Amino acid sequence: MDASSVALYGQLKAAQPFFLLAGPNVIESEEHVLKMAKHIKGITTKLGLPLVFKSSFDKANRTSSKSFRGPGLEEGLKILEKVKATYDIPVVTDVHESHQCEAVGRVADIIQIPAFLCRQTDLLVAAAKTGKIINIKKGQFCAPSVMANSAEKIRLAGNQNVMVCERGTMFGYNDLIVDPRNFEWLREANCPVVADVTHALQQPAGKKLDGGGVASGGLRELIPCIARTSVAVGVDGIFMEVHDDPLNAPCDGPTQWPLRNLEELLEELIAIARVTKGKKPLKIDLTPFKE
Repeated sequence: MDASSVALYGQLKAAQPFFLLAGPNVIESEEHVLKMAKHIKGITTKLGLPLVFKSSFDKANRTSSKSFRGPGLEEGLKILEKVKATYDIPVVTDVHESHQCEAVGRVADIIQIPAFLCRQTDLLVAAAKTGKIINIKKGQFCAPSVMANSAEKIRLAGNQNVMVCERGTMFGYNDLIVDPRNFEWLREANCPVVADVTHALQQPAGKKLDGGGVASGGLRELIPCIARTSVAVGVDGIFMEVHDDPLNAPCDGPTQWPLRNLEELLEELIAIARVTKGKKPLKIDLTPFKE
């Protein structure tokens, strides 16, 4: 087992009021990622939140073959490695194929399994064998109970460092809905529960493009609503994609939160998390009430 992963996993599990996985959806350039890491770290350090910086080297499941995917595995990992060295922060990125896991595990502190792939046993096992923390996103098509099985696949492969992440459930063809009950039910996986408060507001293939075709839209204005709900229920971590110019982001712009509003939103979420008792189950007394 990777000793640094065990230590980081312990820190994240103990984080109060929650930890944060945040960054731009995809690596656009080294300059942009370093800029984002600098500003996000500055905000989270000021607020006392543990940060894991997130960005993807390849967005392999884009709606259109014309969509921007990122710099690819080799170049992307070099950039993420520079983020770690420059700002002394752990990083999380996603994998889509089993053969990527070994290389990604040499750089990333957390390997993320995309929602569409949350049941892919070979991918889960390959990721687990790196010894890194594995964050599994719940499929949009899955009941929360499925995630206990996915987490168990990681453990059976010899890795106890696993987290599960809610990112919305299909609601018709072009929409997602967040069921707050899932945050409770996901705890049955016996590991930290993360809320992805940005992808949960996607409208998959819900945006028509000029000249034909579709792309994913989103309801950015509702990100605070889902984030407030998540911390009130008592999640362990928040996943949030953040961009300095969301309207011109090459990927998932409609569901990236503006960097200029990040500190304001996090301050509110911290305040909510500190007063809620969501992490502690309320003991229900069903004995007859007597005067």
